[in-house]
Amino acid sequence: MIKCRKISKGYAEGEVILTKDPLSFLGGVNPEKGTVIDSKHELYNKNISGKVLIIPSGKGSTVGSYVLYQMAKNKTAPLAIVALEAEPIIATGAIMAGIPMVDRPEEEILDLLHNGDIIVVDADSGFIEILKQN
Repeated sequence: MIKCRKISKGYAEGEVILTKDPLSFLGGVNPEKGTVIDSKHELYNKNISGKVLIIPSGKGSTVGSYVLYQMAKNKTAPLAIVALEAEPIIATGAIMAGIPMVDRPEEEILDLLHNGDIIVVDADSGFIEILKQN
């Protein structure tokens, strides 16, 4: 188990989709489909819906919070979010959308985890647990 700071309550178990690039939800993600549409982003054309999104941080406009909220309403949101550092935009969006979120993991998760791994995010208790690694 890897200790983290609690940001938005909840519990989720799912497949990892990971990027080492900060992600902007406004203009970077299609809220109707859950696909990354920023052509310069590492996850371009990848779908983040129903997956555990692991990012260094969010970026961009405060409207990104509402994009995350809209994704939750559209059922295209990530199952959970793990960030190295949660800035206010993505933290607010996760809270509004009811998406479990943690940050400041005590291990180097960008090196430890890979796309397709299965993890648990327990934002209520402040930890992530690796269930299966590829």
